[in-house]
Amino acid sequence: MKTTTVPVSAPIWYVLDAEGQNIGRVAVRVANVLRGKHKPSFSPHQLCGDQVVIINAAKVTAHPKKLLTKRYVRHSGYLGHLKSRTLGQMLEEKPERVMEQAIYGMLPRSRIRLALMKRVHIFADAEHPHAPQKPVSLSL
Repeated sequence: MKTTTVPVSAPIWYVLDAEGQNIGRVAVRVANVLRGKHKPSFSPHQLCGDQVVIINAAKVTAHPKKLLTKRYVRHSGYLGHLKSRTLGQMLEEKPERVMEQAIYGMLPRSRIRLALMKRVHIFADAEHPHAPQKPVSLSL
């Protein structure tokens, strides 16, 4: 009996310029490319997606009211150690973290989530060290 195997290709590297784009729209597009939903060989339980480099993460946009009302909350586990920051504060301090959390929330809640997050590379400005991979431009 002959078994056929699907040839596994190396992941393609994409670069996405997030300047002037909405946070959610960028996160949806990146999550779909990471999972491989743009390929005909998509399988939800396998790593068949590609690598994504996001540049200019500090220049993403959001509604002015959302900059003041959306809160990022974290807790260390100790009494009185609940930390809370608004979206505006997070974009000033750690814009990469905002994009990271938005993409993380749009990936499936399974074991594959952490492996997919290793394939996204986020940078606050236009400089990135992944030029030797020759990334292809990704549009929204």
